Amino acid sequence: MEKTLIQPLIAMLISFLIAIRSYGRKSLDLSGALSGFIVMTIHFAVGYRFGAMLLAFFFTSSKLTKVGEEKKRRVDADFKEGGQRNWIQVLFNSGVATVLSVIIWSLTGGEDKCLDSKESVLITSLIGGIIGHYSCCNGDTWSSEIGVLSDAQPRLITTFKTVRRGTNGGVTKTGLLAALAAGSVIGLTFVLVGFFTTTCSTGMAMKQLLVIPLSAVAGLLGSIIDSLLGATLQFSGFCSVRNKVNLK
Repeated sequence: MEKTLIQPLIAMLISFLIAIRSYGRKSLDLSGALSGFIVMTIHFAVGYRFGAMLLAFFFTSSKLTKVGEEKKRRVDADFKEGGQRNWIQVLFNSGVATVLSVIIWSLTGGEDKCLDSKESVLITSLIGGIIGHYSCCNGDTWSSEIGVLSDAQPRLITTFKTVRRGTNGGVTKTGLLAALAAGSVIGLTFVLVGFFTTTCSTGMAMKQLLVIPLSAVAGLLGSIIDSLLGATLQFSGFCSVRNKVNLK
């Protein structure tokens, strides 16, 4: 059976099992599970590395969302148990990467390509876009979920004045370090899976390792950009009755 048929079937099976599991564990609601199934299938059908990065982002973020739930409940007025995601959040976090994956498929016919600008600047740029996308998303999520648990008082990224935990635009050293780690996890996932799914030369395969530090930087940038947007464009208030930060 040809690879062009086997890989999509494997993609559908993996995506179905993960969507069902995530719905059962309340990581996704029904709309999130259905849209997640479609998105995951596309990622894995185009390239195993892309699907692996999506899963690295999804599983680590979902796990961290459930860490310290009691403390997060005391801080966030809009806290939702389990961090259950719907179709809007699924597409927001994976829509760009899905579009890039489809474009890559149209150019490569489903062949997993090495990051090699000498072979194709366009394909390399598109793959880099997917890596950067998930590094930024993961960095933003890790910094938020871990940063809010820090004992250190957050500082507003625009003025560096101390603010309450959960305030839009507030950052901590712990959160920023978490963003670096989150980005590196995406890069490491891409590189490790690529060792088994691509046919890079030895020299080119070693050059793929540069993706890891670049992904770490992208994770940090994702967190910083989100904090800047939060500090300048989003509302943060404090409800004295509930003693919680209100983001609406």
